[in-house]
Amino acid sequence: STAPSPIVSSRSIMYLLPALLLLPIFTLAQIAEENDHPLFDVLELWEHSPEVLAEMIRSSPIASIVDIPATNTTNYKLARVQKKNGNAANVLPFVFAHGMGDSCFNPGMKRITTDAGKHAGVYSTCIPTGDSQPADTIHGFFMTMNKNVEVFAEKVRANPKLAKGFNAFGFSQGNSVLRGYIQKYNDPPVNVVVHVHGTVSGVAGFPQCDPSKNIICKAIASACGDAAYNAVTQNMLFQVDYFRDPTRVQSQAYKKYSELADWNNEGLTSNATYTENFGKTNKFVMVKAMEDTMVFPNEGEWWGHFEDGARKKVLTMKETEWYTKDLFGLKTADEAGKIAFESTPGNHLQFSEQDLFGWIDKYIVN
Repeated sequence: STAPSPIVSSRSIMYLLPALLLLPIFTLAQIAEENDHPLFDVLELWEHSPEVLAEMIRSSPIASIVDIPATNTTNYKLARVQKKNGNAANVLPFVFAHGMGDSCFNPGMKRITTDAGKHAGVYSTCIPTGDSQPADTIHGFFMTMNKNVEVFAEKVRANPKLAKGFNAFGFSQGNSVLRGYIQKYNDPPVNVVVHVHGTVSGVAGFPQCDPSKNIICKAIASACGDAAYNAVTQNMLFQVDYFRDPTRVQSQAYKKYSELADWNNEGLTSNATYTENFGKTNKFVMVKAMEDTMVFPNEGEWWGHFEDGARKKVLTMKETEWYTKDLFGLKTADEAGKIAFESTPGNHLQFSEQDLFGWIDKYIVN
């Protein structure tokens, strides 16, 4: 049958997430009365034309797509690791996790996964959380953070080439998947993880809309916070699960419902397994985009965040409560020399293969 024509434009996807976040504010009856409500359009596309919806997501302004030029690897000697055979870490395979709106099946992710493996002379793979390009893309929105981690772990464990462990690379939202895998599973273990422009600390604003500098963006962020912390939204949208509103982190709703609060051990209970598993990884390489307009605050890419209570003062890693109280093992890892910081000068996911190869050579093939 012929797929229905898309009703929602690709640019309108930029405004879709706040609508979804605000869903619990409206009653189902109110929405049902609006036959042309955009949520129905999206749900219809998801059910009947997932390829169309995936393309809209991929081409939207909030998508984090890796599509950097390939590096000429002709002059690189394969398997520098062969010179360092005494270090088992150097021969572990590579695993990649893609960003929001991207997919392991997209050309950019395929190329960078292959090129990185060739550079180091190791097996390299990207782990999708969907079995097709549309499913993998859509799951980056309409499947929860915990479920994405669960599927990722299942696929890792099903791959015999990863049985002895691996080095991991995350781009944007993919870093939340890697963080979740490390804290919840880490078996097979992650040796070195390179978090490129990651959402590891959560976000407190909407992409391309800095809540600390713009009153409209602040209002949107506040509205997102109003709707984020309940059983409905936490089971609806990946991005809600790592939304950390600094004005609500002391609320019972945040502590009870937020998946990120659970990971941070700042919820109603503390999980010692998260701390134990975090300690099994030997190196965390945190790469911050200095002009990032997707992750707010971008200090979160270095384990920082807004100070609790407002979207004003930004705390560095060592000033956060999760560091000072060592809630999930970050301080312990730092004191053991396991945390490294890198940066790139531009915006979100503006880096080169040469940058990536440099991090590989510095922290893995050393």
